[in-house]
Amino acid sequence: MSVQPFTAQDLFEWLVSKETFLLLDVRNEEEFGRFKVEGPYPFEMLNVPYMEFIEHEEESVAKVPTGKKLRIVCAKEGSSKYVGEILVNHGHTDVAHMLVGIKAWGNLLAPVRVAAGADYELYQFRRPGKASCSYGLVCGKEMMLFDPAKNVAAYQAFANEKGCTITRTFETHRQADYISGSPMLQQTMGTEVLVPPADFQGAAFDYTPVNNDDQFSFTHGGPIVKVIHTPGHTPGSTSYLIDDKFIVSGDTIFIFSMGRPDLGGMAKDWSKMLFQTMTETIMTLDDSILVLPGHYMDWKEANQELVFAETIGKIKEINASIYGITDEDAFYDFIQSNMRPQPEEYAKIREINAGLVQVDDEEADTMDLGKNECAASMHE
Repeated sequence: MSVQPFTAQDLFEWLVSKETFLLLDVRNEEEFGRFKVEGPYPFEMLNVPYMEFIEHEEESVAKVPTGKKLRIVCAKEGSSKYVGEILVNHGHTDVAHMLVGIKAWGNLLAPVRVAAGADYELYQFRRPGKASCSYGLVCGKEMMLFDPAKNVAAYQAFANEKGCTITRTFETHRQADYISGSPMLQQTMGTEVLVPPADFQGAAFDYTPVNNDDQFSFTHGGPIVKVIHTPGHTPGSTSYLIDDKFIVSGDTIFIFSMGRPDLGGMAKDWSKMLFQTMTETIMTLDDSILVLPGHYMDWKEANQELVFAETIGKIKEINASIYGITDEDAFYDFIQSNMRPQPEEYAKIREINAGLVQVDDEEADTMDLGKNECAASMHE
């Protein structure tokens, strides 16, 4: 009996299809506490650090229930395979380890179709390891991306499968919680990068600025993409209205809560901008428009097709305690009551996303791990 390999994609598919197994995470307690695998449905998970198997093999093996399918994950693959071999030697018969390690889960993109028009398809790329979403709009032989992550190979493979070329990427703002794939796609494919200039002044790569009410289209017809300036999470925060039906909202509108305005260290000023965006822009949008957020807090926000999307009208109901605030000072009090420290790496990620700092692949993977902290409301 040998330890079999599996991929992050395999793991996601098992979680979606409600396969029965025990996920054994052998990273240390600190790493496990900071970032762990999450799925749309409950599943069994256990943390027994790799070093405990080395130092106290019998006791550690005894912590792992027998008679279960075991799927093991670690930081970089080697430890999970090693622990798997120990468990096989102790009589476990269905044991597999995840290739590449936890960073493979952190980088995984799982596309799902949101909608289809007469001449286009709109896709959501869910990133379960970051609790974030990016988007692809396909029309004919072209695809536009919105807020792509750094796993550019996944987008390229998807485009190849659809028989199209990635022509443009749109950024809703300069991200702080993950490394953007837009500059990478520009370097590898010559993709045009479109960004809100207020967030990208001084960036070290070529970009096309987008301004409020600008409109973009495909070479041969297709839906119109309209620019809507929605500052507050950052001064440049921008949303993109697609075909007057869908709004890619970045970190401005979430299904639960909205984007926090304190990440730039200017909570008072940015809260004022966010309050104005809420009262003067979001509240005036048609309630039937479907919001496509940049992040989610929990899988319970997904619909039956496991798509993270909700109408403006429903979001106002869900977040009535926020959208019901009519006083700017009261809104800032809400922000203050929910403020919490941002992860230390966010400042450096901002610099990377402006092309001002370069890091190698290993450091990028390490910095990019972990669930986002972009919502204005506290959550576990």
